[in-house]
Parts: sequence; C-alpha cells; structure tokens
Amino acid sequence: MSSPLAPYLSLAIAMLVAGVMAVAIVFVASVLGPKRPTRIKLEPFECGSEPVGSARQRFAVKFYVVALLFIVFDVEAVFLYPWAVNFKALAWFGYLEMLVFALTLVIGLAYVWKKGALDWES
Repeated sequence: MSSPLAPYLSLAIAMLVAGVMAVAIVFVASVLGPKRPTRIKLEPFECGSEPVGSARQRFAVKFYVVALLFIVFDVEAVFLYPWAVNFKALAWFGYLEMLVFALTLVIGLAYVWKKGALDWES
C-alpha cells in the first residue's frame, strides 16, 4: 500500500538538496573567500561616499506610485508571454480578451498621467 505523500517524495528530496547546497555554498565561500578587511571596506557604505543624513528619511509618495505602476506593467508583461505562445489556439476570443486587458491598463495609465503622478518636478 503506497502512502498518499509518495508523489511528493521527489519534491522533498529536491528541496532538501537545494537547502544543503545553499548552506554548503555559504559555508565554503566564508571559509575559502578572500579576507582583506580595510578601514574603507569596514565602513557602512563601500561606494566611497560618506554617509550623510538619517537612514530613516521619508520617501515621497510619488516614488511609491511609480513603483506600483512598474509592478502593474511588469505583471502585464508576464501575462503577455503565455498569450503570445497560445495566440493561434486562442483565436479571436483570445485577441479580444487581451485587447480588453491592455485597454484597461492604458486607461489606468492615462488616468495616472492626467492626475500628474508621473511628474517629478511638481
């Protein structure tokens, strides 16, 4: 009699191997990696600039709006790929559905643009 969890054995083994590999890579890198600490490398920012101001400063709301818009259009690109792969199988129905999807996003972009959320100077 087989266990109902038997189909997941290969997944559990893959997860275990991935976990062991992650720990092993970090361990080997820490043991074999170069260790030449200098005063500059031990500073909080290694970019060469002196830290100025508080790390707790507030960001403008427009930064978050642009970030959300980026996520929305990134998700659109994720949906465009499978649609393009199955374009012939979906025929006109798929074309119209994607047209509605893209039109919704364009209307949203026009609304945000009209509201001035993309103007950094204001």
